[in-house]
Amino acid sequence: MSGILMAAGGADLDSLQCISQGAEIQKLGWRMSVCADQADAVLARLAQLQLEQWESPAGRAYRTTLALQAASLRRGRDALREAAAVTLRHAQNVATKLHPGF
Repeated sequence: MSGILMAAGGADLDSLQCISQGAEIQKLGWRMSVCADQADAVLARLAQLQLEQWESPAGRAYRTTLALQAASLRRGRDALREAAAVTLRHAQNVATKLHPGF
């Protein structure tokens, strides 16, 4: 079949597989970005919870725990955003290799 596509001026089978893989890689990058956005929403909710004015030792411990969880989630979100950006760049590079003039 790839010989027919090449004879007709179309892409060969390897190119079609690369296009498919590039699209899958791009989808993964976007899904990772969505997850990072969801982490932002959770961080916003944690910030609201931290503003509670509980002055008891239990309240302070609760806020400290929330702060630690938020810091950990922030690091995870940042790593996820970085991974998403790298993944999307890789998807773009896969597409660029198929079209060298771009």
